[in-house]
Amino acid sequence: MTRSLAPRSPRLAALALIAAAALAISGCSAASGGGGSAGSAGGEITVAGTYAIESLDPDSPTSGGATGTQLAAKAIFSRLVRPRSDGTLEGDLATAWKPDSTATQWTFTLRPDVKFSDGKPVTADDVVGSFKRFVELKSTNAANFTGYTMAATSPAEVVLTAPKPDAAVPYKLAVFFVMPGSLTGESPAWFQTPVGSGPFKVEKFDSSGTLVLVPNPGHYAGAPKAGRVTIRKMPELAARLTALRTGEVDLVSGIPDDQLAALQQDSNLKVETVPSTAVFTMWFNSGTPALKDAKVRRALWQAVDFATIIKRLYPQTGSLADAPVSPITLGHVPQEPVRYDPDAAKAALKDAGFDFSAKLRLQFANAEFRAFNQAIVSDLQKIGVQVDLLEKEQAVFTKDLLALNWDVNFQQLSNPTFDSANTLGRLYPCAAKRNGYCNPELDKLLAAAGASPDSDERVRLYGEASKIIWSDAVGMFPMAVKYAYAWNRRVTGVTPDPNGLPDFSGMQVSGS
Repeated sequence: MTRSLAPRSPRLAALALIAAAALAISGCSAASGGGGSAGSAGGEITVAGTYAIESLDPDSPTSGGATGTQLAAKAIFSRLVRPRSDGTLEGDLATAWKPDSTATQWTFTLRPDVKFSDGKPVTADDVVGSFKRFVELKSTNAANFTGYTMAATSPAEVVLTAPKPDAAVPYKLAVFFVMPGSLTGESPAWFQTPVGSGPFKVEKFDSSGTLVLVPNPGHYAGAPKAGRVTIRKMPELAARLTALRTGEVDLVSGIPDDQLAALQQDSNLKVETVPSTAVFTMWFNSGTPALKDAKVRRALWQAVDFATIIKRLYPQTGSLADAPVSPITLGHVPQEPVRYDPDAAKAALKDAGFDFSAKLRLQFANAEFRAFNQAIVSDLQKIGVQVDLLEKEQAVFTKDLLALNWDVNFQQLSNPTFDSANTLGRLYPCAAKRNGYCNPELDKLLAAAGASPDSDERVRLYGEASKIIWSDAVGMFPMAVKYAYAWNRRVTGVTPDPNGLPDFSGMQVSGS
């Protein structure tokens, strides 16, 4: 997953424009391609995924935020707006958008003559109905829109109303997908063969998690170039890489560092790593008595030699994080590094009355993160801190995460909106109840950052908020992540995505 991105200054300029006035978008999309259909000249592309796609419903409260579901949703459904790979926005169903003077109302002008894959027109009522369903199902991403409403003010316009000023609305909408407005509630049967207005439609979706996509010939920007895209679950790394080398699959992501050198030497493959929006994030449950004291949390962070662990496990795709959000996220402000000092850490824990006989529960999901977490446990044990390392199935992990049934929680936390409102603003207020931490001063800063129409001011405020999160050790933030992609050179049009969600609509097999 990976490729270097544009510097932040153009992005800040773009954000200022968004907050100031309407952004006119051309009628042509980056996804434009030839008139592909199944078996067309664009060829067939097979993608190997680490995880099964368990659902195609991006609004599902249980699986909507999963990487596989979001990957599929990008191909099948349209959004009002979508982020480019450099973090700036472009229109999808919307051709322009602008706030009122208080940034509590945002008006979106809709692209005309867009159709769903069944030939029916996409209307303003479909957008409004989809937003209502999105909010009512209370998926993880819907937490950005508590108390927000949307109305159709004309056949070509919708207005989103926020309960308070919100300058980040367009970026938050990067995770809102439009479906037929008549769809309500959770509808698993409907999502077996859903109807969308994205570049692809579903040919097959089976219980193994295999998804087969074919071009949507009625896509407003023209059908994508590939004649068919198959996304297969291949959880075993060795199997994925073997299939890539033999040509059984064409694109693989999530490649560990110890495998990159061999792939880079294969003349049939192209390998790229790109900065991502992801940060390894290890929350402490501040509601646990043993972790209530910020001095204890900071000491535990100081006891882990993250620089050495990253150098050993992630020499190409990892670097020490310097903030709770990644450098390509709006609101990133570097913080003072936490210096590894196990002796000072142990002394601080003793001074704070830490109970060394009690065990902390560190939970994570996915085997790819096992070695990293084992190394953390080892370092903590060196100063006498006992840890139960709990590797959980994704569904159990998510349930326990929300129930705060853990002491330390590991996640690779990405940000598909490229805006700190989606991470800092959503996950760290008292009302979020995500990590047992509550600080009214932090709440005020996050509210002010979310409301300000001035991008420089928002960065400043998010920087102040990050300083509190960092110094109070709400969690440990050890690593900024790069994504590694590898693909067969016969496939062209691959643009590595900083969220691990590549766009298939511009890809094709050369010579097909």
